Amino acid sequence: METVNSPLLARGVAFPPGGESAIAEAEVRALVETGLARGAQSIAIGSGRDPISRASAQTIADAWRRTGGEVGLELDWPETAASWLRPATRFATANADLWIMLGPPLGWAQMTRRLLWSTSWRPARALLAGSVSDPGTLDLVGLINLSGIAGTTSDGGDWHLSAGDRIITNPRDES
Repeated sequence: METVNSPLLARGVAFPPGGESAIAEAEVRALVETGLARGAQSIAIGSGRDPISRASAQTIADAWRRTGGEVGLELDWPETAASWLRPATRFATANADLWIMLGPPLGWAQMTRRLLWSTSWRPARALLAGSVSDPGTLDLVGLINLSGIAGTTSDGGDWHLSAGDRIITNPRDES
């Protein structure tokens, strides 16, 4: 895998339309619990602009606030754009302990590449929702560029990227 040498994807990428659904309760719970376990008090939430992503981001924000936490920024980005510099700059400079990201894969990948290319944002302070947690989506940015990133799955499991760029999953505990 290569390191990010451009903020834009070099090749065309297609994802099947649809398939997105509102964030599951187990996933929201996992994101909040993981954020709290990391000691976060304030979060920034970034999402795609589609209605499902926006509603899911609001659900996460509401759940976080119910814990007494602060949501320093809620930001959305387009699925396609000439540049994601403006939203990336706002997102990276948010006064937050943790960044939570979700939405359609292509927009997330382009936004993340812009964050890595143009800001001081680092993936180790980010949690990804299940909508962008699959290996194919992560490969759009390149695992080598996502050191320390972690996330949840739609069923409430969690995962993290190991030092050797291996995805380590922890299924949801049913007990």
